[in-house]
Amino acid sequence: MQQPLTCYSITVYQANLFHAMRTFLPLFLLLCVTLLLHNTVGAAGKSSLKPNIIVVLADDLGWSDLSCYGNTAIQTPHLDRLAAEGISFGSFYVTPICSPSRCALITGQYPPRWRITSFLYDRQMNEQRGMEHWLDPEAPTLARFLQNAGYATGHFGKWHLGGGLHDVDDAPLITEYGFDESFTNFCGLGPRVLPLLNLFDGSEPKSESHGSEKLGRGEFIWMDRNKITGCFVDKALAFIKKAETAGKPFYVNVFPDDPHSPFFPSVELRGDGSKKTLYHGVVVEMDRQLAPLFEYIRESKTLRDNTLILFLSDNGPEPGAGSSAPLRGSKGMLYDGGTRSPLIVWGEGLLAKNVRGRRNEATVFQAVDLIPSLLNIAGVEIPEEVVFDGEDFSAVILGNAATQEHKAPLFWRRPPDRPGTEDKPWPDLALREGNWKFLMQFDGSLPQLYDLSRDVSESKNLSAQHPELVEKYETMILDWNKQFPKDAGELR
Repeated sequence: MQQPLTCYSITVYQANLFHAMRTFLPLFLLLCVTLLLHNTVGAAGKSSLKPNIIVVLADDLGWSDLSCYGNTAIQTPHLDRLAAEGISFGSFYVTPICSPSRCALITGQYPPRWRITSFLYDRQMNEQRGMEHWLDPEAPTLARFLQNAGYATGHFGKWHLGGGLHDVDDAPLITEYGFDESFTNFCGLGPRVLPLLNLFDGSEPKSESHGSEKLGRGEFIWMDRNKITGCFVDKALAFIKKAETAGKPFYVNVFPDDPHSPFFPSVELRGDGSKKTLYHGVVVEMDRQLAPLFEYIRESKTLRDNTLILFLSDNGPEPGAGSSAPLRGSKGMLYDGGTRSPLIVWGEGLLAKNVRGRRNEATVFQAVDLIPSLLNIAGVEIPEEVVFDGEDFSAVILGNAATQEHKAPLFWRRPPDRPGTEDKPWPDLALREGNWKFLMQFDGSLPQLYDLSRDVSESKNLSAQHPELVEKYETMILDWNKQFPKDAGELR
């Protein structure tokens, strides 16, 4: 028979209830918060714990070709807005030519380490220059690190790290380097788009495929060259939306083949048909076609607060087309006009609050620094066995530090097919340490020393005035170079 409740039993009951609540209420509240966050993540379509990363790499864009970097002949409003809402850098460096720059950006290591010291082409030319036919798939890649950390990874655009050109049909697919999906042009294998060169004068467009359509290894489509950047953007947006639906953070490359020659902008941007005008038309076209990517991120509060966008170029401009003024040199050269690149970093919810529109001229860093920096930003640990040539500049990239010194000098080796002329040979090796820029030939001859803080155009050679620096830098640069395999440039 059930006993009636007494005052004492009620008191004991209340005490037990209070004890239970005190014990389990924190766990209950934690469970509620966890479920709430889970539902929020599901609705947003991505994890709020890992930042999304988008890298946009232009091709042959000069240091001063964007209007936010000083171009007064044209306007690039969409990239300008990216800079106005983020940080732009004035002393960021790449290599002087395309394939090595992509290698440095993707591996975080100097390209000579992988025998990629100029643009990859057909087998005969690669072998003549002492180069590989493709990047070793065992090389460390940003995509593979992020893929292993749960990211959706996609590459959309020019690859140029092996395959797709003439007779190189057995290179690894882009997806073998850590990308879930890829879509490229004739500089890679897998699904791709091949350009048609349209003069818009009623004549039949000519193809520019470099034999890619004969190689197989992926379906391909033909498209007017002036629309291809937009095609890469469309593919990237479809991939991003798929990653959102799957609730995964994403890392996406968008690598246009613009503004690389040949220059075939839309008919309204052809102007007088001169090389410079056509080039400017392609730059304007690229800016317009990148805009939907930037707008999609901006218009989504979730993506806007948790996405980092980086825009840069792979090397200096083609002579007679783009400009790196007031820097000396152009594509293929180790002077700053060939190796200094615009870099814009945008991240509405990730950058420090007081850096909007900042121009960072003081920080000197380079493409191999981006992988360790981005991995730190993503919270991904670097395996002990992997050693990058780059350094972590994440604090500067996010605007949490005004500047940072590079611990080691920045080094370059010229492409083996860019020797210059007999009477005016191009420098073979270069380094930058602080404000000093040093260049010389492989045998130590023709030393050049410039103080970039006073001579950004590298016009006043100070090597005779500072023999101690010449001796120091010659030793440093030779020690750096001897750790890598030689190519045809050094063996000539």
